Amino acid sequence: MLLSKAKIDRTVVRNAGYKSGEFNLRERHNERKNESYHNGDIDISRADMNIHFKKNYAPDGSPETYEQTFNRLLDEGKIVKRGLKPDAKIFAEMIFDVNTAYFDDVGEQLGVGGYEYAKSFFEEAYKCALKEIGSEDYVLSAVLHADERNKALSEELGRDVYHYHLHVS
Repeated sequence: MLLSKAKIDRTVVRNAGYKSGEFNLRERHNERKNESYHNGDIDISRADMNIHFKKNYAPDGSPETYEQTFNRLLDEGKIVKRGLKPDAKIFAEMIFDVNTAYFDDVGEQLGVGGYEYAKSFFEEAYKCALKEIGSEDYVLSAVLHADERNKALSEELGRDVYHYHLHVS
């Protein structure tokens, strides 16, 4: 039997752990706070298309950094670092990634477009992440990036195609 070379769409969830000194690095990337990026495919003019499913706010409603939220959770006793070595990884990030063409193809089939389909897809992915995490209280941020151009697919199709993915810190 010959196997066809049909394209298989996959969702990959990468999980990476970080040390206390790495809050700022993750936040600057995820929240698009950097002044410049090594990744030339990030189109800052589209940053307003990134969607936050969760942002960090203090109980009084004021914005917090990832580190401020983490420290507040420590102070409130919701999380503990007791027994951890000083260089231990203390927070993690899940990145939900799907091959770029999937949103383009399915969005076209549904007549909603890739971006609209990606928004609903990643909203569901965020709900799945919450089941693993246990509570939204432990989420520092959840942001869908819609501003990274897929250079190869854009060249292949002769139009801009963006690589949608979700960061849950």
